[in-house]
Amino acid sequence: MAKIIAGVGCSHVPAIGAAIDLGKTGEAYWQPLFKGFEFSKRWIADEKPDVVILVYNDHASAFSLEMIPTFAIGCAAQFQPADEGWGPRPVPVVQGHPELAWHIAQATILDEFDMTIVNKMDVDHGLTVPLSLMFGQPEAWPCPVIPLAVNVVQYPPPTGNRCYQLGRAIRKAVASFDQDLKVMIFGTGGMSHQLQGPRAGLINSEFDRRFLDKLTADPDGLARLPHIEYVREAGSEGIELVMWLIMRGALEEKVHERYRFYHVPASNTAVGHIILENPR
Repeated sequence: MAKIIAGVGCSHVPAIGAAIDLGKTGEAYWQPLFKGFEFSKRWIADEKPDVVILVYNDHASAFSLEMIPTFAIGCAAQFQPADEGWGPRPVPVVQGHPELAWHIAQATILDEFDMTIVNKMDVDHGLTVPLSLMFGQPEAWPCPVIPLAVNVVQYPPPTGNRCYQLGRAIRKAVASFDQDLKVMIFGTGGMSHQLQGPRAGLINSEFDRRFLDKLTADPDGLARLPHIEYVREAGSEGIELVMWLIMRGALEEKVHERYRFYHVPASNTAVGHIILENPR
């Protein structure tokens, strides 16, 4: 049977993708950030996942204010990098895993989650930047990827608890899939940041580090954090962190924190990263 072996939390700051694409990773500003992902690249190369479920939010590339699904799963065979206004990122086409994606869609819908099924979708930096940070710049991504888009752009976004419970439903769905697959799940976005208004540029490192602590040790408590707390403490875009709770819910109750990295700033954003392993 399929098994989720680990979860990865990772920021998806668009400027990180630009630094990679423009060859700036060795510059003094960017070097400390990319150094923080060297362990992660070695780790994932050793683990060799068969499939990655990648939880992210679309930035008006596949969806717009005309259509805003709360949860949407990509069931296509492949997903093209999106043109976000300056051309698509020069990264490989994302190969999907339609069989597992359809199985997760069916299982979660029958588990009473209203999942939108998407059969054609371009994927933007929210998905491709974490892939670049974890896998580098290969000719092709080393495994299929199932995109799971979450609305954290237009109010009301789903609660942390709803995301956490969806993660648990995904865990059950994967465990019931009848192929022998090593699956990883990424939760992306965040950490604290605000892109507009009087608090533009806000970074709250104390909140971010506390969030990482609780993600490992007290996810049930973290799932109860209300929307207003994210806005107050982590900025208007800090709500992206609820997507990390889908990743955490998909793991076992007790996990091993294999690695953690935190860096500020990258552009005007705090960058967080964590690797959580299920018991073997």
